[in-house]
Amino acid sequence: TLIMGILNVTPDSFSDGGRLKGSVQIATKEALQMIKDGADIIDIGGESTRPGAKEITPTEELSRTIPVIQQIRKVSNIPIS
Repeated sequence: TLIMGILNVTPDSFSDGGRLKGSVQIATKEALQMIKDGADIIDIGGESTRPGAKEITPTEELSRTIPVIQQIRKVSNIPIS
């Protein structure tokens, strides 16, 4: 059994109550806490899937996720999806 940490880096995420506020630093801190807490893989979501959410471009999704992935990679080789 593996544990997956879910990190939503969307500005309208309902799962974290907007706690990340679009901050790469806060998102990275959250991911590192997930790893410390036992996550085996981190899933980073850059596009909202809530009903009625506005579709975004691939470029926008990448601009939300890549900076966080880069920061995580500086300190961990955990699998990221």
